[in-house]
Amino acid sequence: MKESKENQHPFDKLSNPAKRALANAGITNLEELSALSEKEFMALHGIGKSTLAPIKTALDLNGLSFRRN
Repeated sequence: MKESKENQHPFDKLSNPAKRALANAGITNLEELSALSEKEFMALHGIGKSTLAPIKTALDLNGLSFRRN
């Protein structure tokens, strides 16, 4: 049975290196991710340019954003 989009975790669509980068940073949800600035997020080992767009979309859909500097 396929999971509905509503039940998917926002990080599920990310690459494995990106998932590992978030896990290694102790980030398990969008609220924790929103505590980082975009620059801090991009500095995580395993996060690439292609990861930024889906993460920004997920943050926006949940009324969140990266921390402002």
